[in-house]
Amino acid sequence: MLERTHIQSTGFRNVGPVEARTGFEVRLLQANYRSSRLSLIEGVDITVDGVTYPAEQSRIRLGDREYTHAEMAAETQARLYVGDHFTVIVPKPGGLEAGVHLVASAIRYRHPYFPPEHQPTIARNQRHATIVMR
Repeated sequence: MLERTHIQSTGFRNVGPVEARTGFEVRLLQANYRSSRLSLIEGVDITVDGVTYPAEQSRIRLGDREYTHAEMAAETQARLYVGDHFTVIVPKPGGLEAGVHLVASAIRYRHPYFPPEHQPTIARNQRHATIVMR
């Protein structure tokens, strides 16, 4: 079940084998008020406990496909509909420690119908989320 907040309580976890974590992932709700092409998301910055992980270093998973930052910009077919979710995969050797973390997201949207001086629109959100297993 999806929650109102952009950052979902499910889907915040470490990735990679238990003995060699490669990073973590955060599940986000599509924060735009209408559907959008994936290429109109300029990037998603993730901050955990005050450390910011810039969009350019992360990958985005939409359905069963993963995109780099450059691939997102070039994608012409993939869309995010209202109520859809996507996952940001952040590289961080060793992953995050088990426990409660303050997680923030900044999703940068481009709207083709907004004047350039008002681009991008940034949807910000933060909440506490828990990593159960290291």
